[in-house]
Amino acid sequence: MIGRLAYLWPEIALFATTCIVMVLGLSRSLPMRKASAWVCGIGLLAALGLSITTTPSGSTVIASGGQAMLPGMAPFAKCLICLVALFLLPLLAGTVDRAEEHRIATGAGVFNPLRSNRAEFYSFFLFSITGLLLVADADNLIWLFLALELTSLPTYIMVAISSERHRAQEAGVKYFFLGALGAAVFLYGFALLYGATGTTNLNAIHESFLSRGISTMAIAGLILSLLGLCFKIAAVPMHFYTADVYQGASAGVAAMLAFVPKTAGFLAMLLILATVGWSSGPGAASLPEPLRLLLWVIAALTMTVGNVLAVLQSSAKRTLAYSSIAHSGYMLVGVIAGPGDGSFTRNGISAVLFYLLGYGVMNLGAFAVLASVEKPASDGGEPRELDSFDDLRGLCRTHPVSGWTMVLCSLSLLGMPPLLGFFGKLPLFTSAIGAGEIPLVLVLGINSAIAAFYYLRLMAMPLLEEPSFRATAPVDNPFVSRRFAGLLSAGGVIVLAVFANLLMKESTAAGRYVARPETASAGAKTEVSVAQDGR
Repeated sequence: MIGRLAYLWPEIALFATTCIVMVLGLSRSLPMRKASAWVCGIGLLAALGLSITTTPSGSTVIASGGQAMLPGMAPFAKCLICLVALFLLPLLAGTVDRAEEHRIATGAGVFNPLRSNRAEFYSFFLFSITGLLLVADADNLIWLFLALELTSLPTYIMVAISSERHRAQEAGVKYFFLGALGAAVFLYGFALLYGATGTTNLNAIHESFLSRGISTMAIAGLILSLLGLCFKIAAVPMHFYTADVYQGASAGVAAMLAFVPKTAGFLAMLLILATVGWSSGPGAASLPEPLRLLLWVIAALTMTVGNVLAVLQSSAKRTLAYSSIAHSGYMLVGVIAGPGDGSFTRNGISAVLFYLLGYGVMNLGAFAVLASVEKPASDGGEPRELDSFDDLRGLCRTHPVSGWTMVLCSLSLLGMPPLLGFFGKLPLFTSAIGAGEIPLVLVLGINSAIAAFYYLRLMAMPLLEEPSFRATAPVDNPFVSRRFAGLLSAGGVIVLAVFANLLMKESTAAGRYVARPETASAGAKTEVSVAQDGR
């Protein structure tokens, strides 16, 4: 375990940054408190650089240094996590302490560290990103569980404190209790996997499945693990919390929820399924039939439920929430397809990793628009973020930056060429066709057509409709960094599309699956024998 520390420099850098932010956020000096966000950015840049230079991949992975079935996944996943986190950071400005800082600035009160939430808020953000990096590093079920919980627990509190409105606290409570249920389910699955194999090491579990087969208890453990992880990715049947939580949280925190837990869930799914392995060849069941059938049904239901319910919404936030559910269904198609023949067009794992990057960037832009423009409260209370479709009318005329950001990001989420979303969705189709999952491809195509209705609506409202002010006209949020986050996202759906070929090559290397790694065999036999001797 000591040897693993050499591979955890990005996480160590973020932890050190978190400690600094905790102190800065409680300073009596306003410039020092404002520096918390800048320090977060520096820490994330350091983590990104360390992810590129210190995370092992390919032949350098050894059994004591991480899981060996997907040896290239960790470095790519860490880079995409740090990159999207850097995009998210400016969107979170002003989420907490806005009214308190205004009260202090006007002389109506003095700084009170007990009423300040800035230190905790940014620290929880960094803790969650640290947990997500640790998920990518996991080679052990215990490690994976702790990393998943470190990713999720801070988000429960971030939702609750993201707004002074009561619905934020209600959303936080709903999210917490349903999150506890999801954690209990996949933890029970992990326990069954340990009982079936006698080890918690992923490499050793893989070797046990190859040498002794997959027992009924192991199948039950895998099924429960996948069902529990469905909560993280907001997939049916663990999706019920999504719309209420996204609408109750501030737009910036909702954008974080759409990426961070979802990425953690998919990385964990890939790590667990890698212990079982995918068979190859057109028409072949890529996973053991019970797992393939389970994921097939979940993917089809998740796509359909997400898109159909999104069509029925009048709230832009709830529409994006159900859209997030549908996108989880899309990515499950790549999980089912598996690594294929290793090429990008037929590698479902690579398609999922690439799609996570694209989805994180383009979805952030849509939420950035809702956070960048607000409607002043008629009673002088907290301003209200944009939410309904009527709030988006004529936004390209009244707030061009935000309006055009929504247009570009909506078209990219739809998968319109030549934007980033098109290059993300196409490999999901081709990998599923290569795996022989033609019925699932048809479901994916039909749902993509259904999604066009509400994405074109999100695009048309700011672009084609005339502004309609029923009460007060929307105004720009005073935090310019939120509009900057939207511009980053809008630019990302264009610029990253230009470099899509390079990113595809990197994700192809990241999605390479080693069916029986020598490192796993060497390390696994020791793990299994030690576990058996212990019994």
